[in-house]
Amino acid sequence: MNIKYLTNSLLGALFVLVESFLGFRFILKLFGADSSNGFVSWVYEMSGVLLDPFAGIFPARVFENTYVLEFSTLFAMLIYAVAAILIGELISGVSRAKSTKK
Repeated sequence: MNIKYLTNSLLGALFVLVESFLGFRFILKLFGADSSNGFVSWVYEMSGVLLDPFAGIFPARVFENTYVLEFSTLFAMLIYAVAAILIGELISGVSRAKSTKK
């Protein structure tokens, strides 16, 4: 099995997982989901760890005391996407360097 393929597949799976949690969080907050619900609470808990480095960068906008537009979540999604692309390119570069060395 190709190590580059395996590494890129794992990176892609991790990226999808991270983006999914953050995307769910964004949508649930935007539509004012009840945080006492088990699923909603679980999503907030899981995504909170991913959002911690970005918390407080941008203010959240609250509409009608229920609907929350979290710009920090969108920013985190962007940064994680850029990081995944850069790591993927790094893996490709290292892989190319190893193959030309042989």
